[in-house]
Amino acid sequence: MDTRPVGVFDSGMGGVSLLRDALELLPNENYIFYGDNANAPYGDRTEDEILSLTSQAADLLIDHGVKALVLACNTATSASINVLRKKLEVPVVSIEPAIKPACSAPGEGKVFMLATAATTKLARYRALQARMPDPDRVINVGISGIVARVERGEIGPGSMDDILEKYLAPYTGMRADAVVLGCTHYIFPAEAIETWFKRHFSGPCRLYDGNRATVRQLGRVLARNGLLNDRGCGRVEFSTSGDREALLPVFKQLLETPIYTGKPGTVPGEG
Repeated sequence: MDTRPVGVFDSGMGGVSLLRDALELLPNENYIFYGDNANAPYGDRTEDEILSLTSQAADLLIDHGVKALVLACNTATSASINVLRKKLEVPVVSIEPAIKPACSAPGEGKVFMLATAATTKLARYRALQARMPDPDRVINVGISGIVARVERGEIGPGSMDDILEKYLAPYTGMRADAVVLGCTHYIFPAEAIETWFKRHFSGPCRLYDGNRATVRQLGRVLARNGLLNDRGCGRVEFSTSGDREALLPVFKQLLETPIYTGKPGTVPGEG
C-alpha cells in the first residue's frame, strides 16, 4: 500500500472535472490538484511555452511527494507528455481527446472536436486524428472563451451560447453524430453544449470526453507499479500558481458540481 498522493495537473480549473471522476472511481487515493492559473489559458500559447510551464508544474508536484502524475489538460499532454515520461521517475498518465470512441460509433454524420486552438494544431493530436478510419469526418473547432467562463464558475444553462454561435455558425444544420469535449474545462458546461448542439444540428449529438478512460488507466498504472492505496479516504489538497484565496471557492464549486450523465441518446464520459 502506498499512501502518497496522486498529482493532478491542469493549466487551470478544467482538470477538476477529471478529479471528480477520480474520486468516484479511485476513492481510496489521496490527491493534490495543481492549477497553473497564473499562466492560464495554455490554449493561446506556443508549444515551447506550454512545455516549459508544464515541466515546471510537474517539478512542483514531484517536490510535494506525489507517487504518480496525471496531466488533466489536453493541451499540456499534446505538448509535453513524451518529454515528461522520459524526465520523471514517477508514472505519468495523460488525457487526450476522445475522438477514437466517437469515430468508432456508427453513423455518417460529422464528429465535432471542440478544444483550445493549441490542441487542434499540435502534432500529437494531428497524428491521433490521422489514425482514425475516416479522418475527414472529424471537424476540429478551436474555441476561445469557454475556459475563462469556467474559471469564473459560469457553467449554467445558456452560459456558452454566444461563444458556440461564434465558432460553430458555419456548420449549423449539419448532422452531428458526436461532439468531443477535447478540453477538460468543456466538461463542466456539457449540458449547455449538448443543448445548443441539439437546437442547431441534426443527428444524436452524442457527447464524448476522455476523463473516465484516463482515470481507469491511472488505476491500472498504480496497480501495475504496486502503488495503490487500499485504505485512503480521498483527501484532496488544492494548490495554484494564482490567487489561492480567490480561486478556492471556484475550485470547491466545480468539485461539488454533479457529473452530467446526459440525456437519452447521449454517451457522456466515454473515451
